[in-house]
Amino acid sequence: MTRQRRLRVVSSGVGAAERQRPVFRKRKPKRRSRLILEAVLMMAGGVGLLVLLLQLPQLIDLDSLLLVSTALAHLIGGLSQLLMGVLQLLGVLLLGGLALLALLCLLGGLVRFVRAVVAPAPKTAQPKRRR
Repeated sequence: MTRQRRLRVVSSGVGAAERQRPVFRKRKPKRRSRLILEAVLMMAGGVGLLVLLLQLPQLIDLDSLLLVSTALAHLIGGLSQLLMGVLQLLGVLLLGGLALLALLCLLGGLVRFVRAVVAPAPKTAQPKRRR
């Protein structure tokens, strides 16, 4: 009893073996100008959020909105004031999240900016030669 070789699927057409599936193709590297633009836009967004947060006390009376003690007093006050206390606590969490998002945008933009400036120039993809 001899072992038979497995069948091979033969593709029709010239160059079918050299073709790669789009999933495994290498991506083109982003241009340096685009990397710098992304970094600057990210930093601008972070600065804008921080400026908004710094101007927020002038726009809104934060004494009654942000004090946790007033939020606790509203919770103890009864069911009618329960919703107001929960909304105040959510306001505090929202402002903290916005501040954290602004700092993360600034830090991420700064890292991208430094990488884009320091990184060597990307090589252009050269087509493969047929043998």
